[in-house]
Amino acid sequence: MSQLNIIYKKSHPPWRLMSFIVFLAGIIGFMFLSPFDAVAQGNLLITPRRVVFEGSKRSMDLNLANTGRDTATYVISLVQIRMKEDGGFETIKEPDPGQRFADRFIRYFPRSVTLGPNEAQVVKMQLIRSNELVTGEYRSHFYFRAIPSVKPLGEKETIKDTTSLSVRLTPIFGITIPVIIRVGESTAKVSLSDLALDITDNSDPRIKMVFNRTGNMSFYGDLTVDHISTEGKVTRVGIANGVAVYTPNTVRRFQFNLNKIPGVDFRRGTIRVIYSAPSDVKPVRYAEAELNLN
Repeated sequence: MSQLNIIYKKSHPPWRLMSFIVFLAGIIGFMFLSPFDAVAQGNLLITPRRVVFEGSKRSMDLNLANTGRDTATYVISLVQIRMKEDGGFETIKEPDPGQRFADRFIRYFPRSVTLGPNEAQVVKMQLIRSNELVTGEYRSHFYFRAIPSVKPLGEKETIKDTTSLSVRLTPIFGITIPVIIRVGESTAKVSLSDLALDITDNSDPRIKMVFNRTGNMSFYGDLTVDHISTEGKVTRVGIANGVAVYTPNTVRRFQFNLNKIPGVDFRRGTIRVIYSAPSDVKPVRYAEAELNLN
């Protein structure tokens, strides 16, 4: 790991310096010790990667860290997203039937952050208007939009050819994480069906399946795929972490590539797929299905 160069103004009290160093060290620790609890894009690292208010929880912290070499500014907002049947996402303005937005019940601060290289900051979140919530699930998404740096005033632009047209493209990236409010007892259930395996000589085996969700809440978990030979040998051939089936969807079609492992014959034996809660929470097996390859 490269050395971190932390510059802190002398005017800040020593305890603030120590708090910052401890906080930043914790963020970096997440990157190595708990890779599935953090989400990163560009140079922004966010932990945790999803926010869930349930039970007596009324406040949470989001930890942001700039892992890049340049100062970056991010504007934070709440947006509404629909999950499509193929797992893709699209922004919406009005909820689908059976969908509830969480934005009006969430207060957060600050609304924008500017982080220097290797700097970190906490975004405070609070549940409000909880007396208006009814049994079920509410979901919105925090959207972190990067603001491109602006050329300082007075800095001249070099013109190489006055007869040509010049176009400058400035990439802008954003990252979203869900914020979910759960009220009352869950009636949600999920099953796996329509397992199929595509096998070609020039590419990795690809498994397909369908998630079938019922009830008042969504699911979020990890998939493991094992190959069981005709002799009973079990080999782990695939893992997909962080697979969600959000309300109000009742179906999600999912597919991903499996690993080619010496000695594993994908034309014989059995494929076993298990969908379970993430490893950082109480281990719960949501669903299981098998595909006979013989």
